[in-house]
Amino acid sequence: MVGIMGYWDRFSARPGDAPELKVSVEDGSETFRIEIVRLICGDDGPESPGFKTRSVTAEVNGVYPGRRQAIAAGSYVHVPSLSAIRGEAITVAALVMPTWLGKQTTQCVVSRQHRSSKGMALVTDSAGRGGLWLHDGTQETLVTCNAAMAAGAWYLLVASFDASKSRIRILQRPIGGGHRIESDAVEDRSLDFPMPSLPAGPATIAARRNPGAGITAHFDGRIEAPAMFHGALDVDQLARVRHPFDIDLPAIAGWDFSRHIGSVDVADVSGNNAHGRCVNLPTRAVTGHAWNGQTTDWRMRPDLYGAIHFHSDDLEDCGWTTAATWRLPAEINSGIYAARLTSDRGTEDIVPLFVLPPSGRSGAALAFLASTFTYLAYANSHHGYEDPLSEPAYGTLLVLDRTDLFLRERRDLGVSLYDRHRDGSGSCYSSAKRPILNMRPKRRIWNFNADLHIIDWLEESGIDYDVITDDVLHEEGVGLLTPYRCILTGSHPEYYTGRMLDALQEWLSGGGRLVYLGGNGFYWRVATHEAHPGVIEVRRGEAGTRCFEMPAGERHNQFDGEFGGLWRSNGRPPQELVGVGFVAEGFDSCHWYERTEASFDPRADFIFEGVPRDGRLGDFGVLGGAAGLELDAADPALGTPAHALVLARSTGHSNVYLVTVEEMVSTHPSVDGLDNPLVRAELVFFETPSGGAVFATGSIAWAASLSHQQYANDVARITGNVIRRFLDPAPFTLPKKSPGNL
Repeated sequence: MVGIMGYWDRFSARPGDAPELKVSVEDGSETFRIEIVRLICGDDGPESPGFKTRSVTAEVNGVYPGRRQAIAAGSYVHVPSLSAIRGEAITVAALVMPTWLGKQTTQCVVSRQHRSSKGMALVTDSAGRGGLWLHDGTQETLVTCNAAMAAGAWYLLVASFDASKSRIRILQRPIGGGHRIESDAVEDRSLDFPMPSLPAGPATIAARRNPGAGITAHFDGRIEAPAMFHGALDVDQLARVRHPFDIDLPAIAGWDFSRHIGSVDVADVSGNNAHGRCVNLPTRAVTGHAWNGQTTDWRMRPDLYGAIHFHSDDLEDCGWTTAATWRLPAEINSGIYAARLTSDRGTEDIVPLFVLPPSGRSGAALAFLASTFTYLAYANSHHGYEDPLSEPAYGTLLVLDRTDLFLRERRDLGVSLYDRHRDGSGSCYSSAKRPILNMRPKRRIWNFNADLHIIDWLEESGIDYDVITDDVLHEEGVGLLTPYRCILTGSHPEYYTGRMLDALQEWLSGGGRLVYLGGNGFYWRVATHEAHPGVIEVRRGEAGTRCFEMPAGERHNQFDGEFGGLWRSNGRPPQELVGVGFVAEGFDSCHWYERTEASFDPRADFIFEGVPRDGRLGDFGVLGGAAGLELDAADPALGTPAHALVLARSTGHSNVYLVTVEEMVSTHPSVDGLDNPLVRAELVFFETPSGGAVFATGSIAWAASLSHQQYANDVARITGNVIRRFLDPAPFTLPKKSPGNL
């Protein structure tokens, strides 16, 4: 359904950089065309300003040979070299917790393989039974125990094969589990099969390297303490095993996942230096078989976090070859650009690239801060049609477009931070190193495509601006903001790191002026890692509006060890930064604001210049109104400054709009827009002590009203009034007699 798709090797670039474009042609075309454009408006709907681009002369423009590029999804551990296996006996063991036995395929726990097809692997078979797979180069065999495992339960799995005695023994022992009634499953029988002789070579954990077919047989679930040994166990020795590392045989390797949890490194503790590395970001900092609430922070007791959770749909990097490289000219203006890809058969993809000004310089006094971490959090989201609560939340039947249908079939493109993996566990990593098909123009009015409404209005208004991004803000901190007098956010800056919040707070403390043109911003805590450029981590906990939550004990990030979840739960609610915070959401309709008495305070005169004193504000727009989707309101208990002015409040919301869960101490029936006054967006303004100021709209839908009536409307007028005053170098002063209306 999607005939061509691509991605840049980075979200953000500066003049002189040379971002690389990766392209896969899916429709069989022999060639494709690249055209660089500057994106102005991405909304091509019937009520929109229309899809707008500006052609760019670039040396990378032209025709290129097309090819379909494969994606090797699925996480595992790669061990580059394991010592030779030439004996007549082998023992392999691990603690395992399978989580997706319903896929009815063999899944590999530990594998030792050779390019000749010879190999061995500790596995679970298609029925969920633990066993040993052997291949001598010409034939293969699989021996399993006689009982299936239960998904989500821990087992000790041991396979011991003595070819010289034609004997194989397999133990599948349930571990813990309270009232489980399972008993040991044991297979002890003769096996007339040669022991594969394997020279030193690679091994894999949670998958098998299949000659000619790449990495296959991915394991979905948790693995702890996998180990391999020379020699075999007799009946009594097997019965006494309680942990793989207790096996008293000469070790080939023993991998302790409780070491190096914050990295991709996997340590072999056998003394044989068979160390490995995680591929495609399996989930670490997860509880192992012995965790029972002793701590919730993996840094305190890493021994209790000795498991890794692997998924067959994990993906960090597509690893595609580069189709073209665009060296950005020194004179290029900052903005949102894109590679427009067109196949011979007319299929299209438009791949955005954010071009910043040269480091330490600015081309304008105003910068638009693109919410690249939020775009990444929603990347290739499936939750709209996989979450049974989506249609009730929207108050209507969902309509899937061709991209939704394509992503539904192409799980190899990875999941978003809103999705569950195929085994039902929540996703906590998202990577930019893949095509992100919902981060495109001509898509739903959400996130990136919604933010292009702001770019379109800036262009139509003739306001000079630069584009800066979340990812660069995290890297460079306040230095990125310093050249600007005014910063403009997008419609939904939801995902933030601590460094980003620190940078904005420091910049505001120095007199900066922030215009928050969205809703549900500064909400989830994000972690990054220098070894994983382009990847973010989010651990959802017991608070916040969420599609799932991480299991108990797993709410500290792997990347930095900090407690994840809401910034509000971490003591930094958004009200402290921008005066408002997330209070309600609904997706059936958008509504309007009504002015408060505070809007007539002389401090706010500049905001409402040219705006009628009476009547509704924003009862129009592409979405039907300026107040909708996700709503923010002031709350002095959470940090809204006492002198802040609440200038307007939205009204008219339906029973599909519901108060966020973090606003409810206990459940009660009055939680919707018909009964609960907390369901509202609030327009807020306040000055800062250093001559700066903040203006917040409290609504995701605000930007979609800017273009109404050829940009001549109250929403556009208010926005323009605010930006013009915020760009004026004259300092704001704190009020003396008008403390606000909170």
